[in-house]
Amino acid sequence: MTGERVHRRTYAVDVAAPAGVVYGLIADTTQWPLFVPPSIHVERLDFDGIRDRFQMWVTANGTVTSWLSRRTLDAQARSIDFHQEVPAGPALSLGGRWTVESRGAERSRLTLDHEFTVVDDRPEDVSWVERATDTNSRAELTRLKEIAECWTRLDSLLLSFEESVRIKGPAELVYDFLYGIADWPGRVPYVSRADVAEEQPGVQRVRMETLSADGPPQHTEAVRICFPHAFRIVHKHTVTPVLLEAHTGEWSVIPDETGVTALAQHNVLLREEAVEPVLGRGTGIDEARTYVRELLGRQSSTVLNLAKQHAESAIRTL
Repeated sequence: MTGERVHRRTYAVDVAAPAGVVYGLIADTTQWPLFVPPSIHVERLDFDGIRDRFQMWVTANGTVTSWLSRRTLDAQARSIDFHQEVPAGPALSLGGRWTVESRGAERSRLTLDHEFTVVDDRPEDVSWVERATDTNSRAELTRLKEIAECWTRLDSLLLSFEESVRIKGPAELVYDFLYGIADWPGRVPYVSRADVAEEQPGVQRVRMETLSADGPPQHTEAVRICFPHAFRIVHKHTVTPVLLEAHTGEWSVIPDETGVTALAQHNVLLREEAVEPVLGRGTGIDEARTYVRELLGRQSSTVLNLAKQHAESAIRTL
């Protein structure tokens, strides 16, 4: 244990939902990018039902940062202890506990305790971690409360699907097209603009404008985490179209003996109150699910087929 001062913070929110529902939302880290605004991606490394170990990417104070975490789950007590095994700077150590208390059949209280240290207790570093912890923790509890309180309708608001295409070409060329999102304007018909910043290797911040046949151009922003050796790109939209509360996904390229399979996978949380304003009076969740599935499926298929053309054309040229 270091001699640095331990800084502590506690955040809590009352939730109009059963304690078991709230605990379920915080217990599954793989869903956090969809449910928790600062979370971009969770790469689970180990999980045995009690001990959870994962690499996590988040936004903190306007930057994308990453750390390796361990958690210990106690489902009976509805508590989860966590600590960063390899903390993200400037934190020297960071840990805490999630606790869910039942306040009746349909009510609960969610509490998040944090404690952290920084090297030499430098004021500027303490301030940075405090600001990130405060901002992210409040955003997490606010969104978890909103999601938990619509728990009886949550299944209808969640949508997951994928598109795929077979390609007779090398995985490297397919991945090259998917990675090169800055070049999509002029190559991908529905993309009119893509501003890309890669301030750290493999982490892309993207501002994109897309066109649709039945509405004005859409402005979105996303973070993409790229794994070139695995031919994977995971992404989360940090600014979404109004119909989507959250949108995460993954581009992946899977080689085999005869070529590759390129996949586009999507996870969506619909914004219920936006359905009628976007799709028209009298429309409901079923129409929204169909609309989003068809739109994102069509866009993904367009990109995958252009990646196929890119890879197969290069092979023929060679």
